[in-house]
Amino acid sequence: MAAESVKCAYVWLLLMLWLRVSVVENSRSSLDDDLLLPYANGHGPTHSHRHVRECQPVIYGNTTHQSWPSSNHAGQPVAESNVFVTDASSGWVYGHLTVVHDPLRTLSVLEPGGPDGCKNNRRVSVEDTAKAAGCLYAQNAGFFDTNLGKCLGNVVSDGKLVRDSGGIQNAQFGIRRDGSLIFGYLSQEDVLDQSNPFVQLVSGVIWLLRNGEIYINQSLEAECKDSQETGSLKFFVDVVSARTAVGHDEEGNVILLQIDGQTEKRGMNLWELADFLKKLGVINAINLDGGGSSTYVINGSLASYPSDHCTSDNRWRCGRHVSTILCVHQKSCKPENCSGHGECVDGLCRCQRGWQGEACDSLLCQPAECGSHGVCTANGCVCDAGWRGENCSHECLPGFYGDGCTHTCSCVNGGFCDPVHGHCTCPPGFHGDTCDQVCPLGFFGLSCAQECHCDGLCPCDPRTGTCNATLQGETNRTVHRAGHCLATQMFTSWRQEEEAHREQHYLTERTWLMITILLAFLLAASLMVHLVRACPVSAASHFPERPERDYSYVPLTDINGADRTRSGRKSGLELEDSDSQEEVWSSLHS
Repeated sequence: MAAESVKCAYVWLLLMLWLRVSVVENSRSSLDDDLLLPYANGHGPTHSHRHVRECQPVIYGNTTHQSWPSSNHAGQPVAESNVFVTDASSGWVYGHLTVVHDPLRTLSVLEPGGPDGCKNNRRVSVEDTAKAAGCLYAQNAGFFDTNLGKCLGNVVSDGKLVRDSGGIQNAQFGIRRDGSLIFGYLSQEDVLDQSNPFVQLVSGVIWLLRNGEIYINQSLEAECKDSQETGSLKFFVDVVSARTAVGHDEEGNVILLQIDGQTEKRGMNLWELADFLKKLGVINAINLDGGGSSTYVINGSLASYPSDHCTSDNRWRCGRHVSTILCVHQKSCKPENCSGHGECVDGLCRCQRGWQGEACDSLLCQPAECGSHGVCTANGCVCDAGWRGENCSHECLPGFYGDGCTHTCSCVNGGFCDPVHGHCTCPPGFHGDTCDQVCPLGFFGLSCAQECHCDGLCPCDPRTGTCNATLQGETNRTVHRAGHCLATQMFTSWRQEEEAHREQHYLTERTWLMITILLAFLLAASLMVHLVRACPVSAASHFPERPERDYSYVPLTDINGADRTRSGRKSGLELEDSDSQEEVWSSLHS
């Protein structure tokens, strides 16, 4: 039983906590019951920027907006905020006046709830948006669709184009990149101009002051007299209500003004608001969203008295969930890390060497400046090999080549040095890596590629190929030395050949030995023959000599008494034989 009691108590405790949270959250929501809308259907006029230009006073020519340089006072606080009380047609009016000394660096247009708030059609209280962004002071800014939550008009937040109205002609407040404060009517081309783009931009309704003069009538003409939820545009101007405005003074300080009130009961109409700003020394000013949207916040806490009732209890007033706000913040760098190329000091980026711009996001040298022969780096243009100069537009000076043109060429005899690689292109008549060699004899022209055609194979001019040219300088000495050397070699060769022929042995010793032996043999043979001949003569000397003829050869058989008969038959033959023998013998002795 006790356990069940504990459980019931726990459930009731949770239920009460949930209800308490719900009440607290709902107590901060407004009923949006104090609506002050300038247009009934849609937002802004339907005519073009040309219409605005043509219907404005002639003294302004074709210029439909005013530009003023913003202040940049060092050593002063970011902003000064004051509460004021002033007398108006509806009675005493309370409000807040904020002077922003360096608007370019300390004032921003913020989307509801932060980035992408307009994209997601969010509506967030000024307190929540300001607290999340760390705003010192904040007030509501642009108009919005009360049903859909859509942001209306032009919106540029910290350099980002959030919304383009498409050229709708309502009063605008913006800050360009160079710090110029812009008030008035802008064409779509003005909004999208990138030569000096907007870093902050928000749309209002009715240009209150132009060059120090009230400009409401002209604004009514420019922004049309369309009907609206609370009446005509004239009613929107004339009715007293809570108001919000932005302007600038002569020094270029931005003036933020917020006035408490309630439509048709208390506050100011736009005529009174313009006159009040004029007395404060404001030069140009536009009206922003008012009525229940008029809200002022200091350090994330509500400082104004809203005119909307709370949803939880209509005896209380709650701040409305609105669209864009104007946020006054400490000087900060955007981006905080200065794009990684600098250091943020007192809201300013101190860029590293080679970088420039408020965000240090731009190189000192742009790619276009380096042309087609260089690369843009943090140290400036780095030129390709063979090129020089701040923008790499000049080739290396004669005699130099390579990266930075720091290498010295070695070409001689008028050779052209390639500025990139240093290779030598030789003139006619020369060749070699450095053009230091004259064409070989018999050749001429570029690269010594042409052959001379002179009579007698005489050399020609190495440059032109002319045959009647006289060789000059070293070439002449070379030819002389070559001729002398050639003649010396020829004479030496001839002498060596003569000496070789003179000292040369026709037969070798072995050959001579064989010849000697052969001659000795022949001599011996001749001696033997003579001895043989001498022997018969000696034998014949023992016999008497016949007077008429030599002795005939008589066979020994006849001498010894052989058969005479046979001898008789053969006597004739033998006689003939003897004669023949005698003739043979005689021939031998002869």
